[in-house]
Amino acid sequence: MIDFSLIIAVFIGIAILLFLILRLKIQAFIALLIASIAVGIISGMNPNDIISTMKEGMGNTLGFVAVVVGLGAMFGAILEHSGGANALASYMLKKFGEKNASWAMVITGFFIAIPVFFDVAFIILVPLIYSLQRKTKKSLLLYAIPLLAGLAITHAFIPPTPGPVAVADILKADLGWVILFGFIVGIPTAIVCGPIFGKYIAGKIFIEAPKIGLDNVHTINHPPVKLIAAIIGIPIVLIVSNTVLNSALFETGTVPLELKNWLSMLGHPFTALIIANLVAWYVLGIKRKLSKKKLLDITTKSMGPAGIIILLTGAGGVFKQILINTGTGKMLANYFADEGVSIVLFAFLAAVIVRLLQGSATVAMITAAGLTAPLLAVDTSAIDKALLVIAIASGASIASHVNDSGFWLVSKYLGLNEKETFKSWTIMTTLLALVGFTSVSLLYIMF
Repeated sequence: MIDFSLIIAVFIGIAILLFLILRLKIQAFIALLIASIAVGIISGMNPNDIISTMKEGMGNTLGFVAVVVGLGAMFGAILEHSGGANALASYMLKKFGEKNASWAMVITGFFIAIPVFFDVAFIILVPLIYSLQRKTKKSLLLYAIPLLAGLAITHAFIPPTPGPVAVADILKADLGWVILFGFIVGIPTAIVCGPIFGKYIAGKIFIEAPKIGLDNVHTINHPPVKLIAAIIGIPIVLIVSNTVLNSALFETGTVPLELKNWLSMLGHPFTALIIANLVAWYVLGIKRKLSKKKLLDITTKSMGPAGIIILLTGAGGVFKQILINTGTGKMLANYFADEGVSIVLFAFLAAVIVRLLQGSATVAMITAAGLTAPLLAVDTSAIDKALLVIAIASGASIASHVNDSGFWLVSKYLGLNEKETFKSWTIMTTLLALVGFTSVSLLYIMF
């Protein structure tokens, strides 16, 4: 039976969240906390219970996310400073040739965004696509859209990027499964949104490389590309191997318990990222004559953006816990089950609505995860949880427009006016969301 007072409380909470972010321009972290308190009060929770619920939600969430996002940020910062992104991009261009440069760009973006934040990776690689446009005289969008597609897809779908890590933790999804399905869903999505759409839109809009930035990406003393690929692969291989080791593929007793415990520790995201950081610190730092002081400075600065993501995720955990402790989540779960509404569709649409209204993909992902987590049944499988993470990431990527900082970043660096940015970047992110969600839905039916 539906308790409409709880439904009203949730809607008022979301309305307060959007009002604070959109109208009053209050930081999303405090806005989420205020919205959580409002839901608790309107739902009739005891004031002391509201505070204890907030502590519970924040503590349970940050225990995992803070470590993973912090380690991931440091790892990416070292790779970024080493010139690894440019090394991989240059290698891909050499292998694919200028004729197939759009494919080289989408693959480069896909792998670079695993350790490096979207906006940072884009700014690093922009001079490369400028150079390509000036050589080929074709539209800049032929190379920019595939690069952006690769970056956006990985940033949304594949840990240890902050978004999927945060959502996975709120939904209690296994990161290994999220990585596996992130790749499975990400590959067809990247093909459609990258080279295919890039070729189409480049034929409609001709853009020359703007006179900003430097085309000096080939002059840096890059580390070997195989080394960069190996370092990026360390945490992914360890995490996925741990997931496979603990799956039904290995029957009980196949691997000695003591050995399995040690392997599980090595494959845990904490350990995997610590190992990756140490390897990057030595191989890309010390061995390349970078001073320890400089390495400390690089990794310390990376903590700034990571701190924002960590706090946002903690606030999302508070919102989730309020919904659980008020009983709203259980009530909605029963209602959707009775009505036959797919939880995957609910998760996707929740992320879409928040994304369209307030712009930030991260806030959309965390809010949607907070709304979805209480709806999960006790016996929800690890695979289903992982697919829900990708569904939420897809919805949170849709239709980047004027209220999203990414819209203006792309517009500025590609020299596009607002109309051209809508026709290229906004359409691409919409395709990304729709193809991603379609792929997730098919996988959800299959599994």
